[in-house]
Amino acid sequence: MKIGTPKEVFGGENRVGMTPESAKQLQKLGYDCMIEAGAGANAGFSDALYKEAGVEVVKTAAALWKEADIVAKVRQPEAVELKRMREGQTLISFFSPAANDKGMDAAKKTGTNVIAMEMVPRISRAQKMDALSSMANIAGYRAVIEAGNNFPRFFTGQITAAGKVPPAKVLVVGAGVAGLAAIGTSTSLGAITYAFDVRPEVAEQVESMGAEFVFLDFEEEQADGAATGGYAAVSSPEFAAAQLAKFREIAPDMDIVITTALIPNREAPELWTKDMVESMKPGSVIVDLAAEKGGNCKMTVMDEKIVTDNGVTIIGYTDFPSRMAAQASTLYATNIRHMMTDLTPEKDGQINHNMEDDVIRGATVAFNKEITFPPPPPKVQAIAAKPKEVVPELTPEEKRAAETAAFKAQTKQQVTLLVVGAALLLGVGLVAPASFMQHFIVFVLSVFVGFQVIWGVAHSLHTPLMAVTNAISSIIILGALMQIASGSFLVILLAAVSVFMTGINIFGGFLVTRRMLAMFQKS
Repeated sequence: MKIGTPKEVFGGENRVGMTPESAKQLQKLGYDCMIEAGAGANAGFSDALYKEAGVEVVKTAAALWKEADIVAKVRQPEAVELKRMREGQTLISFFSPAANDKGMDAAKKTGTNVIAMEMVPRISRAQKMDALSSMANIAGYRAVIEAGNNFPRFFTGQITAAGKVPPAKVLVVGAGVAGLAAIGTSTSLGAITYAFDVRPEVAEQVESMGAEFVFLDFEEEQADGAATGGYAAVSSPEFAAAQLAKFREIAPDMDIVITTALIPNREAPELWTKDMVESMKPGSVIVDLAAEKGGNCKMTVMDEKIVTDNGVTIIGYTDFPSRMAAQASTLYATNIRHMMTDLTPEKDGQINHNMEDDVIRGATVAFNKEITFPPPPPKVQAIAAKPKEVVPELTPEEKRAAETAAFKAQTKQQVTLLVVGAALLLGVGLVAPASFMQHFIVFVLSVFVGFQVIWGVAHSLHTPLMAVTNAISSIIILGALMQIASGSFLVILLAAVSVFMTGINIFGGFLVTRRMLAMFQKS
């Protein structure tokens, strides 16, 4: 069978559904690959690169649609492309089944089997095909870059001879894939980053990336992530009101706001109101990643950048992944290739459209002249973090009582250990000969010094400075060297073994570290 990728006809779309590298992998599955001339040019993939990869370059889109058994593209088909679909053909692309009546009718009428990439279920096995996450990751990263391009100050704080520059304060609303990508980029640029999400269980992820989670003093039972496909659910009016009140409180302090909140098959919720925009400082920037669905800020103009009367820039671009076409195409083409791998279990170049498979069934919106959207719930639960147990906050008196009890318990344990240790040492001193005690004292001191030295090394240094840490931990070699000149054969033997083992620890650590660093060096 032949799999082909046409040039995107949507205005300004630079991505392509097949790269030379993904084509090589598809050929290993037994498929012949085709691409329309110039389809990958805007993403940096020339026709010559495709030819080198064994891909047939077709001159026109019409010819490609006619010859290809499988068509893999990015955007949902335009009217001219819907007319080219035919019976038995398989289309893999973004399709917007809930808001694309013309496309769904055309698929049913022509008998084209349609796999919508945005419908890939959020289960562990399907992560490699999750095109929404791939594109959201890029959008979150690019949103911060666009914000920085329009922000008149540094992200990171600086102290210079000319004065002190405070760090920018960034608020990311929504901690999904796009939100987490934005948080990671913002913190890496040195900004003080805050994040909010209606799912309090994501606070740990946010904080692990160096951002501060904005909590609401409001309790609401959230829908199970499995039931919502791993997405946030609709909040109650009371929760929404508390949320807006919190945003009004912090809006004047924020320099950059990035909104990413979306609910499947619904208009984007309004989270950043006009009065919040008016309370922000001149030069502040809002990047609305929900602009295509109406925007989290209703002042957003889709696909445009505007500046308000009080000097706040609002960016409503919807083509962030397309602005990084090479990277976006590579990730999306990899998602397509993984989908084709599941569709071709025998690797014989023939599609096995198994509607019993959770992933294939979930993503298929039209099959054998029937509309199969919406799909049934997957048999495997969606990816969702388990909510944390709510621990009641202690009063100051209760905290002091708990600390006092913990201190007493720790002190009792330490005293017990000291008494037992002293008793053991006394027993050894009474029974053992003087020559043994000399060696035993050196052994105890070596253990004590080694423990104190290693305990003083910050835990964060153990991995990147493994060789140095190994060398420090091998301070016990000093005790072995002191004992190796002893007259006792047994002591000499044990000391020699200690020197040999610690030597391996020291030099082996440097060799392993050298090899690890070489793996990260550019060729």
